[in-house]
Amino acid sequence: MSARETDVLVVGAGPAGLAAAARLAALGAGRVEVLDGDQGAGGAPRHGAHRGYGTWPRVVTGPAYAHRLVAAAERAGAVVRTGVTALDWAGPLALEAVGPLGVETVTARAVVLATGARERPRAARLIPGTRPAGIYTTGELQRAVHRFGQHIGTRVVIVGTGGTACPRDATGARTARGVDDTTAAAYAEHAALATVRASGATVVALVTGLPRARTGRAPVAYPRPWPGVPLLAGALVTELLGHGRLSGVRVRHRDGRTAVLPCDTVVLTGDFVPDQALARRGGLALAAGTRCPAVDPALRTSRPGVFAAGALVRPAASAPAAARAGARAAHAVLAHLRDTP
Repeated sequence: MSARETDVLVVGAGPAGLAAAARLAALGAGRVEVLDGDQGAGGAPRHGAHRGYGTWPRVVTGPAYAHRLVAAAERAGAVVRTGVTALDWAGPLALEAVGPLGVETVTARAVVLATGARERPRAARLIPGTRPAGIYTTGELQRAVHRFGQHIGTRVVIVGTGGTACPRDATGARTARGVDDTTAAAYAEHAALATVRASGATVVALVTGLPRARTGRAPVAYPRPWPGVPLLAGALVTELLGHGRLSGVRVRHRDGRTAVLPCDTVVLTGDFVPDQALARRGGLALAAGTRCPAVDPALRTSRPGVFAAGALVRPAASAPAAARAGARAAHAVLAHLRDTP
């Protein structure tokens, strides 16, 4: 096991982590290092080949947006290391990591956690039925189509946030720990639709538990409503059918009617949860309900010198919002470095 030191260690090479690293390196924070267990930097956007990333009028595809973030961080002087996974804490500001060169301990003057969020899989959404092939989250779908060129099926049902039979309490709110955000959920639905169409498959229907289509701002390239895509509003997917391969989904409408939609693929979108394993292992205080690391307005966690930003703090944050949070965290880190010998 090797050991070394750096000034700022950023865990996660997504929009928040890269934006924080770029700002820190540009403002003279010293040696800034970014670790990510994936084999490429850029986070989720690099798997989203559809347009809608960035800010108007510079709207680009996901891979282009990811490349822009990586280039900015490296141009500022940050070191971005992919294929390196932070495993556990070795001290208050030290992390054990494993990568191509083996196990190492990295000690820093400040740590920024930007590990992001993920969509809850089928099992966590408590959808009953069999266990056939053909079930994806949006992220899994994008990787399968855009990264590996896999055939995903021919007839697809997209399940929007609120479209699964997840238990609800007496007020109708989800009892699961997912974090719902209308804008981010709409982006996930648009990303799923764009990816399905790019694969050549047909969208059978979009199922959503919401009473009507969202009116919030949608990605620039995909305004709603979507022509030719049936929208089943106020409906829930109550069962997955099929043996070996998905053959259909059972849907229950608000009035109690049920129907089976024949399909060979289903995409579960939205319902984001923070990837807080490292924060939890470090004993950081977690916010009630969301289970995200609890942070103050400067994005400081309960452990001095450790900051959290992006989708880890707000799981439904869009990529540009996560990047802005990362840049904001950088200024708090700089203040900490100035005040710490």
